[in-house]
Amino acid sequence: MGMKEEFFLGLDLSTQSITAVVIHLSGGTTHRLSVPFDDAYPAYHTRGGVVFGETPAEVLADPLMWAEALDSILTRLKDMNLTGSIRALGVSAQQHGTVYLNNTFVERLKGLDPSLPYHTQMQHVFSRDLSPVWMDSSTHEECREITHALGGHEAVARITGSIATERFAAPQIRKFWKKHPEKYEQTAHVALVSSFLTSLLIGGIAPVDAGDGFGTNLADIRSGKWDEKAMAATAPGLRSRLPRLLVKDALAGRVSSYVAERYGFMPDTAVVVGSGDNPCSLVGLGLIGLQDIHAISLGTSDTYFGYMKEPKDTERSEGHIFGAADGGLMFLVCFKNGSLAREAVKKRYGLSWEDFSRILLETAPGNRGKVMLPYVLPEITPLVLEPGIRRFGGLTADDVRGNVRAVAEAQAMAMYLHSHWTGPRPKGILVTAGGSENRGLLTVISQVFGVEVSSLEVRESAALGAAIRAAHGFHSARGRRPAGWRDLFESLVKAKRREVIQPPADAVRIYQAPKGLLNLYRACEDFALKGGEHPQGKIRAFKARLQ
Repeated sequence: MGMKEEFFLGLDLSTQSITAVVIHLSGGTTHRLSVPFDDAYPAYHTRGGVVFGETPAEVLADPLMWAEALDSILTRLKDMNLTGSIRALGVSAQQHGTVYLNNTFVERLKGLDPSLPYHTQMQHVFSRDLSPVWMDSSTHEECREITHALGGHEAVARITGSIATERFAAPQIRKFWKKHPEKYEQTAHVALVSSFLTSLLIGGIAPVDAGDGFGTNLADIRSGKWDEKAMAATAPGLRSRLPRLLVKDALAGRVSSYVAERYGFMPDTAVVVGSGDNPCSLVGLGLIGLQDIHAISLGTSDTYFGYMKEPKDTERSEGHIFGAADGGLMFLVCFKNGSLAREAVKKRYGLSWEDFSRILLETAPGNRGKVMLPYVLPEITPLVLEPGIRRFGGLTADDVRGNVRAVAEAQAMAMYLHSHWTGPRPKGILVTAGGSENRGLLTVISQVFGVEVSSLEVRESAALGAAIRAAHGFHSARGRRPAGWRDLFESLVKAKRREVIQPPADAVRIYQAPKGLLNLYRACEDFALKGGEHPQGKIRAFKARLQ
């Protein structure tokens, strides 16, 4: 089959939908389609793709729904006469969710009837009916126990890349073992969402890559292996239940005979190891290997992320380190109060997003010393358990323009201050997701960080990243010298820049000077969250500098 006929498929199973992106090595993206869970599968009674457990902190999903969604999207691709031309495919999936499988799973996969969909044949392979997902925060006690066993927050982060985190696999597995020891005993395999879907595609137990595997609190990010102490601190007999861990992209196998027959794939269609949506987005945004360009995703939550060659030894209790497709690493810092906080301010004053952007472009950098801590919800970074909006420097609730400026500055400054551990400051920032269309937000970010900020017209970056990984893995396995990750991205995506913003030096100084607004914001955080000195003196000094 010639190069012109080679297509590659990326599947992204997110919280609310499954998305497919098909790419062509000489023609970029050719097809995009998506199936939303709530509308397509009402029998699962999801809201936003999830269901809630005994408490609001327990957030789960039915893995049978994910299997049904996989069948739906592959059937649609077959009906579009696309599957027969796809040479390789890859899976991206929401990170941290765990799937619990009994010892009939592999046998069931090998005996699937191609005339029937997955979900009608898989009802009895789960030792746990519902899977906890990344939104679950019910494992605070288990995080504390794991942290104690491994020697404290910094020790856990140094080994596993993150402090013990409620949504991660280790505390979730530990809670399951403690609460349902008999069902844990029946569990032969614990998969992540990405490896579960990949297992369905290859007809056997799929490995998990370091992009997803390092987001479990179970792996040593330096050795690239499951960590014996972390596993022992989680649950007994865990090692035999975990999939093989790969530190670099490789093919997981070929599509199973079931997948070939039911969906029309060629029997030799390759499947690359699955990964999490964040590591796939790193590929889909062209950031593999680029240490001087970082990314900000302005979505429901805001994330600050980028590529790193090797782990930093700085002590920290914030942020995460995951694996990257080339064997390197990526860092990620998550801020829960992203668009939710911006939306709260926008709604309070009856503004449109155009109004919001215009105010940011019209108001002065530094906001005359008026500062907000916009914790509409409990925050992940920095850790805030009791939400609430806190105002300083004379900022009042009826100051429309001041509050708009304050929320945007606060979020950009929090990203700047809480990403210091990731290494040298970037030379440029790429902004994605919904907020990237707001020129005012991009301008504030450029002023706070003091670097060029741009936004790309890249849609479905996680699914796109999975497709690029499939193309790279396919050519590598066949001895063809694949293009470098960046070259592959450029040839496939042909990305267009929507906005490129250069900050003026005088605006940057307002934030980054020794007694600038970043210093003042840090003092406000310390006062509100750590019981530090009241920032009134720093507020007066900052305002005096502006006069």
